[in-house]
Amino acid sequence: MTIQWFPGHMTRARRQIQDKLKLIDIVIELLDARVPMSSRNPMIDEILQGKPRLIVMNKADLADPRATDRWISFFSDQGHACMAVDSSTGTKVMEIPDRVKELLHDKISRMIGKGMNPRAMRALIVGIPNVGKSTLINRLAGRNIAATGDRPGVTKGQQWIKVGTEMELLDTPGILWPKFEDELVGYRLAMTGAIKEQILNIEDIAFFAVRVLAQRYWPALAERFGLDTPPKDPEDADEIVRVMEDIGRKRGCLLSGGRVNLEKASGIILRELRAGKFGRITLEEPERIN
Repeated sequence: MTIQWFPGHMTRARRQIQDKLKLIDIVIELLDARVPMSSRNPMIDEILQGKPRLIVMNKADLADPRATDRWISFFSDQGHACMAVDSSTGTKVMEIPDRVKELLHDKISRMIGKGMNPRAMRALIVGIPNVGKSTLINRLAGRNIAATGDRPGVTKGQQWIKVGTEMELLDTPGILWPKFEDELVGYRLAMTGAIKEQILNIEDIAFFAVRVLAQRYWPALAERFGLDTPPKDPEDADEIVRVMEDIGRKRGCLLSGGRVNLEKASGIILRELRAGKFGRITLEEPERIN
């Protein structure tokens, strides 16, 4: 299944971002710590035109901390400043202004050297839908100023938001890209809720999720649903369907004749995955990135 989603407001947002770049000192690129590479927009380097950047991996409290450390090293090796936060709990969020200040140290020093009073640092915050931009902004601003929601596409426009006296943020709508060249990227984003469920086959996404969890986090999956028998081969489609049916039976997703309602079971699997009910998991590793 090819997953594509590029609403019109995202096309406008791309143009608006490029128009605002001349006003920006630094870009905060927000990623989902569970899928750091899949949640990176491959158009972002082209869009940002070499602006200084801080990569912030959000939802770190839902991600495997060992994998998060490896991802921070991975991005650092690529020459990008990177940190992990959790905007829902506020973990390390207030360290962001200090990191931005460090990255802009030379620019601020030049302004002071010219006898100028440094103005507030202007940061553009970008990320794909449902990565937690609005929640992060509200944490930084100390008030509920940006609209939040557990679905993609909540933010539709742009607004400047003050963070104390030293930083201003430009919020933007989440931007996906027109087509996922790697089908697995689309599936990972669908698993984490970055793509509207209305355009997906929920059973396909749940099938992919169960296969990944069976390969990487079987004990957590088994404990959550009370499963006894792991798949003999996680690559075997019939084995993954059997696990999904076992989950459906455990949760009472039954049709007449005792058949399992896979659509209902799939909804449960994905909701609990997104809510962190399987513990802290990461769905991709830097070692597997070509």
